[in-house]
Amino acid sequence: MEERVRYGVGEQSFEVMRSNGFIYVDKTRYIETIIRGSQYYFLGRPRRFGKSLFLSTLKCFFEGKRKLFKGLYIDTIDWDWQPYPVLYMDLNVEKYKDRVDLRAVVSNMLDRWEKEYGVTRTSDNVSIRFSNIIRGAYETTGKRVVILVDEYDKPLVGSLHDAENFDYYRNELAALYSNFKSSADYLRLVFMTGVSRFGHLSVFSGLNNILDVSFDDRYSAVCGISETELVEYFDAGINSLVARHCKSREEILSDLKSWYDGYRFSCYGEDMYNPYSIVCVMDSKEFRNYWIRSGQPTLLVEQLKRMDVSLKALLNTECSVESLIGLDLDRPSPIALVYQTGYLTIKEYDKEFDLVTLGLPNKEVTDGFMRYLLPNYVNMRDNTAESVIKQFMRDLVKGDADAFMKRLQSFFSSVSYEMRIDDERNFHNALLILMKLIGLYVDAEYRTSDGRIDILLQTDRFIYIIELKSDHTAEAALRQIDNKHYELPFVCDGRKIIKIGVNFSTKMRTIKDWLIKD
Repeated sequence: MEERVRYGVGEQSFEVMRSNGFIYVDKTRYIETIIRGSQYYFLGRPRRFGKSLFLSTLKCFFEGKRKLFKGLYIDTIDWDWQPYPVLYMDLNVEKYKDRVDLRAVVSNMLDRWEKEYGVTRTSDNVSIRFSNIIRGAYETTGKRVVILVDEYDKPLVGSLHDAENFDYYRNELAALYSNFKSSADYLRLVFMTGVSRFGHLSVFSGLNNILDVSFDDRYSAVCGISETELVEYFDAGINSLVARHCKSREEILSDLKSWYDGYRFSCYGEDMYNPYSIVCVMDSKEFRNYWIRSGQPTLLVEQLKRMDVSLKALLNTECSVESLIGLDLDRPSPIALVYQTGYLTIKEYDKEFDLVTLGLPNKEVTDGFMRYLLPNYVNMRDNTAESVIKQFMRDLVKGDADAFMKRLQSFFSSVSYEMRIDDERNFHNALLILMKLIGLYVDAEYRTSDGRIDILLQTDRFIYIIELKSDHTAEAALRQIDNKHYELPFVCDGRKIIKIGVNFSTKMRTIKDWLIKD
């Protein structure tokens, strides 16, 4: 009987992983770099990408639990394995729907540490209490203190839409984190993780020497699973997928790559697989949208709607690395927000101009994110997204452009007034989401030598060139395709080219008419 491989789905404790024989991808070489480097670190990564597990690994290392590291890289370095006092701040334990939640979490941590290190409580002020704990832990143990902060920004991320609560959480956290600078003489290491590096939070402005490794090539693979690690650690799982799906090993590796790979966290870093999704697919042996299902992007979608963002521009964009690093609280950048939360990633880097090209990482994110966005633009009525998508796909695969357009017209006629598809931008957004969901090769604003194609769709047999006009005429849209010769890059392709000019009426809030030419 084949031995069951244990994957530890959702497990974030290094000690539990190692004690129970779960598959653990060795990331301990980064610990050596950290202990030889700075005193203060910050690492930003999307949710469920291994930040908590890495912090847990650091915790066990500084607690001197050497047995847990047997066979791992860090066990081979010169280190005395003497325990340090470790203050582990886990802010991921609450949803922070109310201000008392943060007070309760912080108070619970401070109470525990005061008891552990014999620190007398002399004030109700959390900043003073925390300062006394740091000094007390140092004096009690004779060792400088290690502080690990898991999801430092959790209260902030959940309050982006609520300025009053956001300011409250920001001030409370800043008061707590200010001790990192004032207690520097007692500290061995401060390592913070989160989704976003908020530019105006004093923990960063006060610590001039904090090392942000979020975009550092040296740390680009500290979270996630590389191609090499996938093959090395998950060989048994890959073989099980081969047997389950009756495919070759090469085909399964290709499927894993298209579904879960594609995250890139620095200009020259390698692409990384989503670790949560990889563990889930290995455990269940089914390809599903695991990461998306584990936490719906409700707040992100609300922010995008509030910012009146063009999805076409957002999903096909170039920007500077600097614009991705921080998040301006007064005027949050939608690009930075979507990147930091994991729905966009670095695809290319232009060294000459220091620009990165961003895109959706993989099939899981494209499918899941677009499915979640679609109901925010259109009313699905009684049809499920799945059935609607399959109907559109059938029309396009068959080359029935008129049936596709009639279905599209009916689809957009169902839009509720609250959803505001009342201009060309929102219409383009909804249409782009739908095309992405269909799963075809979609290119929004494909560039030719004489202009940009609004939407380019490709199937095995057909190439669709679609030009959109708002409150104009379908004739004008089709004429633009012909006059600008948008079909030229594809005339030698061999597939049939179908041109579609579309006129969208903002008054009718749907497609008014269209013309097809092939």
